[in-house]
Amino acid sequence: MELLCYEADTVRRAHPDPNLLYDDRVLQNLLSIEERFLPQCSYFKCFQKDIQPFMRKMVATWMLEVCEEQKCEEEVFPLAMNYLDRFLAVVPTKKCNLQLLGAVCMFLASKLKETRPLTAEKLCIYTDNSIKPQELLEWELVVLGKLKWNLAAVTPHDFIEHIMKKLPLPSEKLPLIRKHAQTFIALCATDFSFAMYPPSMIATGSVGAAICGLQLDDGDRSQWGDNLTDLLAKITNTEVDCLKACQEQIESVLVRNLRQVRQQQQQDPRGPRKEMDELDQASTPTDVRDINL
Repeated sequence: MELLCYEADTVRRAHPDPNLLYDDRVLQNLLSIEERFLPQCSYFKCFQKDIQPFMRKMVATWMLEVCEEQKCEEEVFPLAMNYLDRFLAVVPTKKCNLQLLGAVCMFLASKLKETRPLTAEKLCIYTDNSIKPQELLEWELVVLGKLKWNLAAVTPHDFIEHIMKKLPLPSEKLPLIRKHAQTFIALCATDFSFAMYPPSMIATGSVGAAICGLQLDDGDRSQWGDNLTDLLAKITNTEVDCLKACQEQIESVLVRNLRQVRQQQQQDPRGPRKEMDELDQASTPTDVRDINL
């Protein structure tokens, strides 16, 4: 008699609730409260003296790399960046504490969104042990206090399913569109120029950019009725011009990231392939080379 041992490291996830996804009141409630969770100001101009935008970009890239390596839920990284931006908008912070703040924000976001949250010890390892678990736990209380314990922030991910179900999209293309939209949302979270944008606008622009990138809007125009951008704008009550500008900005961020990857490939064409894969993961959860504009 053979003894078979099967160990599966599966993550348990809840099934989508149609009562939430198909009730327009949920979407309207999200739209009505989303601006409560935006940073109070553009803090680099009026508040932070020691931290520069490129520093935020660096810590955001590191945070995304950690989330990718730990296979966190897609919502964890944008939610962590929301915490980071809201904290920096109210507390002057030294640049030496920025990575610690990023680790704390990931710690909190994973607790809210993950069935198996990131541990303090694991996050400290990702900082090369430059911070101690006790220090992270102490800062956790500080961040919670400054955010007034308002952690259930609205993020662009909250709008994706509501938007997609209102569009006449082929069902077989939905997973790919969702994946690309999540990629754009992650890119937006790493770029401070999107920090003050409402999550609904980022979500709508990301879905639009995904559809256009996959060229799904070039087929039978009659299925859309109105122009795609007009239809998306109606879903989230967004001004068409603002949405177009947002979508163009999202696409330009992707192009800029692609250009940076290619430049690094040209500078070190014989470099290890693993390093380039890690760079792609640090930039976006979907390999940017899989996206066609």
